[in-house]
Amino acid sequence: MPTQALVMFAAGIGIPLLAALNARLGANIGSPAAAATVLFIVAFVAAALTMVVTGPEALRAIPAQPKHLFLAGVLVAFYVLSITFVAPTFGVGNAVFFVLLGQLVSSAAIDHFGLFGAQVSPVTGLRLTGIAVMTLGVAITQLGAAR
Repeated sequence: MPTQALVMFAAGIGIPLLAALNARLGANIGSPAAAATVLFIVAFVAAALTMVVTGPEALRAIPAQPKHLFLAGVLVAFYVLSITFVAPTFGVGNAVFFVLLGQLVSSAAIDHFGLFGAQVSPVTGLRLTGIAVMTLGVAITQLGAAR
């Protein structure tokens, strides 16, 4: 398996862990918003340290970037806040199921149209079948967990 696949597999493992840990922190301290804030502070420190090690000179190019690219920060905040609020009452598995479903749909659209400079990979019948099978597989795991 290529290194990129292993890195992304590890990131995938991290999503439900992030959801469970931050949801528990939010419940323990009585504020999902405060838990999300703590998460972002820790994430900021980790990202800043990584940037220092890998080369902070990239910061000079930020002002010239299209402003819509900064929407990514709002989207990650929405994800973290929503999972931290929803997971304690909806369940981590259910929450992540719908996150995965959204990821399947949006990633197919991004690839199909080559949005934001992504490599174009058309949505074919075979690819739609694969997305449907993945969706069904995740749904089955949730149905099995509910029993």
